[in-house]
Amino acid sequence: MIEWKMLSHGQKKMGNFTAYIILIIAVVFGTASNSFAKSADGFTLFIPSVMTAVTIVACMYTLSIVMKTIPVGITYASFAGLCILATSLVGIFKFNQVPNIFTIIGLILIITGVLIVNLLGKNN
Repeated sequence: MIEWKMLSHGQKKMGNFTAYIILIIAVVFGTASNSFAKSADGFTLFIPSVMTAVTIVACMYTLSIVMKTIPVGITYASFAGLCILATSLVGIFKFNQVPNIFTIIGLILIITGVLIVNLLGKNN
């Protein structure tokens, strides 16, 4: 269920749970845009190029919605970290790009950073 909070000037503001759900949607769009960009072969293939543009616009739109509730720094840090992780997984499974040990360590550090920002960082 979408949760909304009423602001003092009569506007509705979504709750953090809803904002994080929309952030996950932004990560899906961002990851899709990265995958389509790889498939577009330097924007020489029409359909993957168009899909790249559509998904990146959808990604930025959903991020802008999230930034109404979650501070911009936390939003983007979370988005970037999760998108890097998701895109790495797409690289493994779709493009057969297996990471080495240093890449895996780096991804673990990114996940740790995203968790610290979201669980321990100031959300105001």
